[in-house]
Amino acid sequence: MAVSSQVQAGLFGSSGYTQTRYPIVLAHGMLGFDSMLGIDYWYGIPQALRRDGAQVYVTEVSQLNTSELRGEELLQQVEEIVAISGKAKVNLVGHSHGGPTVRYVAAVRPDLVASVTSVGAPHKGSDVADLIRQIPEGSGGEAILAGLTNGMGALIHFLSGSPSTEPQNSLGSLESLNSEGAARFNAKYPQGIPTSACGEGAYKVNGVRYYSWSGTSPLTNPLDVSDAMLGAGSLAFDEPNDGLVGRCSSHMGMVIRDNYRMNHLDEVNQVLGLTSLFETDPVTVYRQHANRLKNAGL
Repeated sequence: MAVSSQVQAGLFGSSGYTQTRYPIVLAHGMLGFDSMLGIDYWYGIPQALRRDGAQVYVTEVSQLNTSELRGEELLQQVEEIVAISGKAKVNLVGHSHGGPTVRYVAAVRPDLVASVTSVGAPHKGSDVADLIRQIPEGSGGEAILAGLTNGMGALIHFLSGSPSTEPQNSLGSLESLNSEGAARFNAKYPQGIPTSACGEGAYKVNGVRYYSWSGTSPLTNPLDVSDAMLGAGSLAFDEPNDGLVGRCSSHMGMVIRDNYRMNHLDEVNQVLGLTSLFETDPVTVYRQHANRLKNAGL
């Protein structure tokens, strides 16, 4: 099947702290994967959630494509998970481009979704994507950049054993993640999106609960080689950001917190758990949220 194998914690030795009513389904962002070369995208997170009772499924969709196409791929996997788990619904959690991806699933099939949680997702677009979009369309520069990015996506697709059969589409990703593309997507799928510049969105739409959180510290650990890239990305913004997504753009539904001392990769406990020593461990944040979902009957 198109999801990673499900390893559930037994009740013996489990506190039940993360034992939600419905399975938790994790959806990666742009250039993401489930596991690659022995490294999990959601580093240590599924194991920690399962340890105390959660059913967790890690999905994989197109590394580079539009939100709608990624959403359709994810929907197929959600339908499989519902059939396999015997549960009527799932709790969707999407990081980065996974945020709009899970929103699409909830919008078109709310009957299959108990909750949607976005983590560091650019719901109103990313200033980095806007900056890249300034490269003239159809230009040689655009073709070179698209080719290089598609090549990176194809490599990740191969190394991770991705189930997606779609060709890499970096320009489709770019159109989904810049502010104009995000606005078009939001007009079609407005569920949970704030109507004010930096407010909260509806907490519940069509029976689906909406939550979000994000970080605003691009540089968090000198040992993390990705910090330099995210520090450079932060220069595109004029507001607090995680290196790729602005604080206000990350808002959706109930905003749990929008200023964790985390950058864009810390939000999924990458790279290899090298996150800030002065902030709650990202794994703990996911455990706390699973308990939040459990207490809400989800």
